[in-house]
Amino acid sequence: MSVPSFPPLPLARTVEIGSRPYALDALPAGVGVLEGPGLAAAEGLEGQVLHRSRRGTLYETRATFTPGGDLLLMFPEGSHYNCSDAKANTMLAFRSSDRGRTWEGPAEPLSIDYNQHGFIPLIPRGSRRICCFGTQPVWTEYVKDARHPENAPIGWLWSDDDGRSFQGPRLIRPVNDPCFQGMAVMRMCETDKGTWLIAPHTGDNQGYPKVDSRLYVLRSEDQGETWTVAPGARPAGWQLARRFNRMDEGRPVALGPRDGRVLMLARTPEGRLWALWSQDDGRTWTFPRATPLVHPDAPPMLALLADGRTLLALHHNRFHAREYAGLDVGLEQVMRDRSEIWASMSRDGGETWTEPGFLYANAVEGDWPEPFFNHQCSYNDIVVDGDTLHIFLPHRWRQALHLTFPASRLADLPRPPVDR
Repeated sequence: MSVPSFPPLPLARTVEIGSRPYALDALPAGVGVLEGPGLAAAEGLEGQVLHRSRRGTLYETRATFTPGGDLLLMFPEGSHYNCSDAKANTMLAFRSSDRGRTWEGPAEPLSIDYNQHGFIPLIPRGSRRICCFGTQPVWTEYVKDARHPENAPIGWLWSDDDGRSFQGPRLIRPVNDPCFQGMAVMRMCETDKGTWLIAPHTGDNQGYPKVDSRLYVLRSEDQGETWTVAPGARPAGWQLARRFNRMDEGRPVALGPRDGRVLMLARTPEGRLWALWSQDDGRTWTFPRATPLVHPDAPPMLALLADGRTLLALHHNRFHAREYAGLDVGLEQVMRDRSEIWASMSRDGGETWTEPGFLYANAVEGDWPEPFFNHQCSYNDIVVDGDTLHIFLPHRWRQALHLTFPASRLADLPRPPVDR
């Protein structure tokens, strides 16, 4: 079934770029309006709406090129996995055989009776198998309580028919913490030595508004047969000290080639993304260090470009919730800080980053009573296809967007004034 066209959503009168309001008919030089997706965007960015939720909301969009050469996008539609004690969401799949020009879907490739968090794709080197990693809240293992509403087993399903159907799940039982539970929806990596690395975090709701979280790395040298957790068994995970006691959602990227170097960016509420490095294939890691990438409490969005050296970080480049106390406190400003996407690059493994360039911002009128939805431009997924960047976005948790931009034009992105 071919993807239908969707009418544009109502546009706002103004859009924020660099935290400053601009009328849609008076945008900065090099910025225009993509009416269909509902974005104010840098010249060269193109986009289309692949799906608009029939059930109110959809969640994290993730894509990969399949072994058969198709571009496969998957995401859950319905309620978030921790919002129901019954089956309340479905993983949908869209497929393109012409590198994203046209799409077919939705299909439902997962035949499971529990809810999904998202699709973390991994195609092991030399394999034609597609693995679907992530949080696996299977009913027999997922025990939700007030202090740990999202902690669940981490594991994967797999497909041997190019992503048309999946089997599983298989749950991860680290040898040094066999009962490990947390949450994972950020991309993982396979190093040049064949090691699998995925970076979940755990949450502990200790009473409003106090939430503690810790970041971990699950590591396997034998393609998922056995696993260990770094930096050690719970509660040894990384977190920011002082008043935050939080570090969430890690995104590891193998820097290679064949020297064991890995960079991981991590989500924090401190106003920046933080970085950790491994020099030994993910066994041990440096102490977390703040990067210059300005970012609210939102996930890292990181990819390695086609040259195998240049890192691309998409980040929000704004942070105003300086008295942060959780996503349910001061929610309007916290969520508004997710409305813009900027791009920075690093050519030295994440040690230094270029000045941010503006890529796009939400331009749709806020018509939902919950601010969590109205500004959402976070959780971008990046698939590198030579000079073409395929960017997938769960826009306003309501529509799945496919955006494209030439990597060769990243250095020329607009740089309007920024209010930090």
